[in-house]
Order: sequence, then C-alpha cells, then structure tokens
Amino acid sequence: MVNNETKSALKIIPLGGLHEIGKNTCVFEYEDEIVLLDAGLAFPTKGMLGVNIVLPDTTYLRENRHKIKGMIVTHGHEDHIGGIAFHLKQFDIPVIHGPRLAMAMLEGKLEEAGVRDRTELRSVKPRDVVRIGKHFFAEFIRNTHSIADSFTVAIHTPLGVVIHTGDFKIDHTPVDGEHYDLQRLAEHGERGVLCLLSDSTNAEVPGFTPSERSVFPNLDREFGKATGRLFVTTFSSSVHRINMILQLAQKHNRVVSVVGRSMLNLIAHARNLGYIKCDDSIFHPLHAVRNMPDEKVLILTTGSQGETMAAMTRIANKEHSQIKIRPGDTVLFSANPIPGNTIAVVNTIDKLMIQGANVVYGKDKGIHVSGHGCQEDQKLMIALTRPKFFVPFHGEHRMLVKHSQTAQSMGIPAENMVIIENGNIVELTEESIRVAGKVASGIELVDTTSAGMVSDTVLQERQRMSEEGLVTIAAAIDWNGKLMAKVETHLRGVVTSVERSLVQKWVQQRIEEMLSVRWSEFAQLREGERPEVDWGGLQGMLERELQRSIRRELQCQPTVTLLMQIPEEPPAKVADGRRRRTRTTAQVAS
Repeated sequence: MVNNETKSALKIIPLGGLHEIGKNTCVFEYEDEIVLLDAGLAFPTKGMLGVNIVLPDTTYLRENRHKIKGMIVTHGHEDHIGGIAFHLKQFDIPVIHGPRLAMAMLEGKLEEAGVRDRTELRSVKPRDVVRIGKHFFAEFIRNTHSIADSFTVAIHTPLGVVIHTGDFKIDHTPVDGEHYDLQRLAEHGERGVLCLLSDSTNAEVPGFTPSERSVFPNLDREFGKATGRLFVTTFSSSVHRINMILQLAQKHNRVVSVVGRSMLNLIAHARNLGYIKCDDSIFHPLHAVRNMPDEKVLILTTGSQGETMAAMTRIANKEHSQIKIRPGDTVLFSANPIPGNTIAVVNTIDKLMIQGANVVYGKDKGIHVSGHGCQEDQKLMIALTRPKFFVPFHGEHRMLVKHSQTAQSMGIPAENMVIIENGNIVELTEESIRVAGKVASGIELVDTTSAGMVSDTVLQERQRMSEEGLVTIAAAIDWNGKLMAKVETHLRGVVTSVERSLVQKWVQQRIEEMLSVRWSEFAQLREGERPEVDWGGLQGMLERELQRSIRRELQCQPTVTLLMQIPEEPPAKVADGRRRRTRTTAQVAS
C-alpha cells in the first residue's frame, strides 16, 4: 500500500548572525509552530549615534507570535542571549531551555528589564532531551567553546534531525575537563543527519584551533615578567580564561580587584555554579589595593574590545575616577579584536602606552586563542555528523563561502547546500533544500538611556546634526500673527562664513514675511467667536520654510528646530470689540 501523505517542509530562517558577527537569532518553523534558537545582540558602529544595542528586526516574530512555542539557548555569550529581554517586551516566549550558566545570567537580565514573568527558564544538562510544542525535540550535546556550559543542539523534527553546532571548537584538553561529546555526534551521524548548520567564524583559517589550555603558560610567563601593577583585560564571559587568570594571580601572590559590571556578574554566577574555583581572600575592592605594593596587585577589567564605556577604555582615556595608569604598569590584552573593533582597540593600546604602560598584545604573544573551530575542526564536525544537507552559519559572507568549499571537499554536493543571508527562508524537505523567499530582516536600534527604539528617521537626524550642526529658533507670536519679541536664533556646530548677527537678522525678517503672507491660511476669525488658529500647522510650515531657506543661504544642511511661544487665549479685545480675558503664554515645540 502506497503512503501518499506528504510532510510539510521545515523552514529555517536566520534573523541575525549571517554576513556579520553578532545578534545570532534563528527561527525553526514547522506548520503552525516556531522554535527560536538563541537571540543575541550586536554593538553599534561608529555612525549609530546614541545607540547602545543593535538587535535583529523581529517583525516576523511579532507577526507570528501565536506560533512561538519556546526557545533553545546554546550558551551565554551576549551575541546569543543579549536580545532576549528586549524581545520579551514585544512578544511572549512560553519557555526557554538552556545551560545553567546561561540561564543564571539570563535570569538577572530579565529581572532587571522587568520581564521575568514573561517566560519560564529551564536549565538543562548534557544529553538532556526536551520537547517543545508537538513537532520539536531538542537534544543538548556538550561542546567546547570560550565560555563554560556550551552546547551543540540536535533538533528532532518530523523530517529528521537537524544539528546546529552553536559556537564551537574541538578542544581535547578543556580547562574544565568537560570534553566535547563527539561520541554523541557520531551516533547521530550513523543514524542519519538531515542537515548540519555549522559555525563558520574561522573557516578561512587552516588547521585546528589551539586548546584554551595552551594560553596558560604564556600568561604565566607574562605574569612573571611584570614588576609593577598588572592589568589584564579579556572578554567578560570567558570563564575558562578568567579561571586561569585567577589561578595565576594566586601563584604569583597577587590580589585581584575586578572592574566592570559584566565581569563582576559573570564571576559571581560562575563561582556559584562551580565553574570558577578560588579563595574569597584573593578578591579586594579597588580602594583596598591602593596602599598595597604594586607587585602584589592585579586589576582584572572589561574593555578588551575598546568599548566606549568599558573600564579599560575609560582608564586609557583618563576618565576612570579611581584608576590612573602609571609608568611601570603592565597591561595584558588577552583577546583579539573582533571584526569592526580593531581601530578602537589600537587607539586604546596607544593611549595606554603614551601614559607609560607596558602593553602586551597580539597573536604572537600567545595569550589568546579563539573559541571557534578552524578548518580541521570544521572537517571533523562534518565527518562525524555526515549530513545530507549543509548550511554554513555564523559568520561573514567570505567565511560562509569558504566553509561551503570545505564541505564540498568532504563530499557534500554543491546542490545540497545553500549560502544564505539574514531573512532568507531555507525550506528543507527529506529530499531537497532551497531558498524559498525572504522575511523582513535588518536591524532594530536601542537607546538604553531612554529605554526606547531608535527609528531610521531619528538616527538620520542624529547623524545630520553630528555632521552639519543644529539651528534653534525661538519665536513668540500673538493672535494677530505678529511677533511679540525679537526672534532668538542659535547656531550649534554649524560651519558658515556668514556672520551670526546677520543670520539672526535675516531669520527674523523671513519669519515676519511668512507671517504677513500666510497667516490667513492658519487663522480663522469669526464675528463674536473665539479666533481659531492652527498653531501646529503654522509651526510646521515655518519650520519647513526656514529649513529650506537656511540651507540655501548657508550652503549646508543643519537640522532646524523652531520653538514657538503663543498666548493661551485671544487678547482682551478682538475684531468685534468684545472683551475677553487673557492667559499667560505657553511654548509649542517641535
């Protein structure tokens, strides 16, 4: 008997993490159910003025919120969990499954954002299998990465098993002794893997990624050479690296002062869960180490990527209230710049050196290794899982292309893989893989100081003000369409050869002309009744006309803002001679 029942296609839709580094977010959709895998953030580029956080466009998730059954978290890096608190303000996620460390970090973020009640957090252990909805089972497979408690995920679907590697390298001598569960990967490969989605970050780099443990002797060497205060900056989430740094501090008889909120939080969570083991006595607050001998002090800080508000950046800029660099200090950068951060890191290093610090940095020093697998790690992943279809994930375009070439060298046909970008809908059946359209993608910008999203229009306005300056004009107008006082005009950051006194005089004349010619368009006078004036419309017209005129006369593109002051009520006498009371004036600002 022939079974004519056809199964629906599985849709895989990345909303972030492709053609870029950061904001990793992926949608798995089957019929009427959606499961999310990670929801990360990225940090703003130089032109994103006033923006603190960059998120993927979640229009598709908002439109399909009724389908969301849960989320899988692979590990606790910000580019994988940093967006969750923001998303929960827009749509519910019934349950989030993930490793203990990531869940501990996430709980604090959700509490702070006031959205802890919008989801249920469930911690998982290696080889745990959880059901999400009626179509999905997620199996968590221990992997090795630059953060403790990291997982590869085997997602069981009605069509077969899809393996998402998460961020990984194959570390045979992990610092915490938690080895990659290669056996379980091989078991899946033996039974059949429908599709592999694999980390492509180091696809251009030959060989294997060195073990995290290889950093230890090189850090030990630099610790031994330092004669004054020792500063170490690394990724705040690098649990294994921080653990080694603390061990070396004890070995070299240095007390540790931790600077940076994210690092303090991470260390607290990691110690509670047993991923970092050290005596309480090693930690001292900043004020307590000031009177200690320099050779006994280690200051562990955030800021390895030159982030504007991070501790090491503020120290380099002489903006830190408690720490000043002195000649004889040694600063170790136990991290390499991620793409886009190189200039910020180099500038930070220069400033530290100018102040007399001995700065140790660069790949040749051996004090940092990547948490992502190189070509041989990626080949081993493919060899173990033996997937039918392949999608290079997590990386910039050239990395995805190189990873696909590696996969072809391992025997996967070119027609069985796709190179995609954010928003592409990968449609997977038991016999085929294809790109079947696109959903809304792009970015959402967050200004955390105002807890609001920054629209494209607002960002363009900020960029224009930063590049061309700002002109503010204050005008007081009465019920007869006349100026009640001298117009105030202020130029901020505007470069022009025109004298500012002439600009002031010209703006006043221009407003008087426009009021004379166009007042009747906005004011309606009825005999014996209160005059009706469209003050908002008048202000909009004046601002638009002034902007056009100012840009033409000054030959630049400043932002023009008009502050208009008006009376609240008509004057005591109106056109028909009847008397009315008068109130004080109020501002109307755009």
